[in-house]
Amino acid sequence: PVSCGLERGRFLISDVPFPGSAVTVLKRPPFCPAKLGGAALGDRGGHPGVVAAVAVLLEAACGHVLLTRRAATLRHFPNVWVPPGGHLEPGEELVTAGLRELAEETGLHLEPGTFSWRLLGLWESLFPPTLSWGPPRCHHIVTYLGLRSAEPRQQLQARLCPSPCEVSAVAWLEPLVLEAIAATEDGAEGSGSGLESGSGSFPGELPATVGITELSADGFRSSQIPTGTLLRRAPARGPDLERVSTGTKFALGRW
Repeated sequence: PVSCGLERGRFLISDVPFPGSAVTVLKRPPFCPAKLGGAALGDRGGHPGVVAAVAVLLEAACGHVLLTRRAATLRHFPNVWVPPGGHLEPGEELVTAGLRELAEETGLHLEPGTFSWRLLGLWESLFPPTLSWGPPRCHHIVTYLGLRSAEPRQQLQARLCPSPCEVSAVAWLEPLVLEAIAATEDGAEGSGSGLESGSGSFPGELPATVGITELSADGFRSSQIPTGTLLRRAPARGPDLERVSTGTKFALGRW
């Protein structure tokens, strides 16, 4: 448990409360390089120290949650499913940053009074996420926010206009699938390294596939991917796989 909040335009995390702070949980994966002693960072892309970021789990009125697949051209976590999110600008409020990132990545603008929000937790993220992939190059603390919209999924979907520079596909996932994703925690105790490359097993009541909307040169197209793709664990070595990020699984568990 930690206290967090903005102080003098910067995001502050403390083990004691301070004026305006909120109490939440801070977590990192068991295989996090910082936890294993690999704290020395290489090229951090011009961002010294730890960078504050925010990510938004947008829940439609029907209970479905929006996830996006990161573009294959991105340097960090390409082809990985995550909520919309990005860096927190100096002095920017958490919700303001989350709404900005949501709009920039998906084209969705939420008007005041049409949603509620809550703080889900903080996640320590390094890339690469494990030392077997090389020394860390960037270091973030991601604040996950849960936003519940009063609008149905169909209305939100109709306004989607994802940025092809950042997003290659979007999906509205039902609670049953989301709960199964959250249960496949990377690095969970008793699973060896926890960095397994298999597609995962899942209960029979889950659908075999999930519907997604992919971006193409001609616009949008509806497609299907195996549900097992979203239940994969991070691979221990070799190229990364299309999967849900470890931090997103943490946030879904909190959600």
